[in-house]
Amino acid sequence: MRKCLGVLIAIAALCAMSLAQAPDQTPPSTPAPANTQAPSPDTSQTPAPTQPSTQPESTSVPVRKPGPQFPRVELFGGYSFAQGGFFNSGHWAQLNGWNASFGVNLTNHVGFVVDGSEYFGNSKLNSAPPYPFPPCETDCPPGPTFNTDTREYNILFGLQFPFHRRQRWTPFGEVMFGHDGVRGQAFLALQEQTVVSSGLALVAGGGADYKINERFALRFKGDYLATHTDFPILLKKTQDNLRLSVGVVIRSVRKKKRVLEEEPTE
Repeated sequence: MRKCLGVLIAIAALCAMSLAQAPDQTPPSTPAPANTQAPSPDTSQTPAPTQPSTQPESTSVPVRKPGPQFPRVELFGGYSFAQGGFFNSGHWAQLNGWNASFGVNLTNHVGFVVDGSEYFGNSKLNSAPPYPFPPCETDCPPGPTFNTDTREYNILFGLQFPFHRRQRWTPFGEVMFGHDGVRGQAFLALQEQTVVSSGLALVAGGGADYKINERFALRFKGDYLATHTDFPILLKKTQDNLRLSVGVVIRSVRKKKRVLEEEPTE
């Protein structure tokens, strides 16, 4: 009897040890995925009508193209000095006067210009012929030369070539053609004598504008001035002259157009 109880106790101990060492057969619970997609809506049902939005639609402001970065119109006027020999006497006359022009810039580097100038002073002429006045027979000037009151003017048309990429200085060149007129007046043979001539004029030169502000600038320029006169005694001849000018330029200013964002809000 004791042997049977010992055997039963040993079998029970072996069963308990086998149950303790056996793995857990219960399947582990799988966690739900973190990102779960919402179920697709039922397309069989009719969607509810949407209410119109009460918010105002955003209006886009049209982009404006920038205007030209140069003045369209320029008006120049100032003092001018001419060194010329309008009577082909071999003596250079120092004449003072004025120079004015009106220009319209067609592009950034090309402009059309109308130019006018006038000069006054004295020119020295040789007492011995030839000179524009009739030969002197009595009461001739005692010296080898005599003074002649001189007036010269020209009206020109042509092109100007500015370079509008500088901040302060705007250099330019110019070529113009037009009309020239010369008038000389002297007291010879106890009487006043006057000679007048006209012809073609040519100007080629250039200069630079110094910007004061958007509207005003100072202009400095020098030109070669070629004139052609036709006096009855001297006939047709060409004169090579020089002119220097300085003055003020008045420029047109493009007003900035206000856009929607710049309008004042109440």
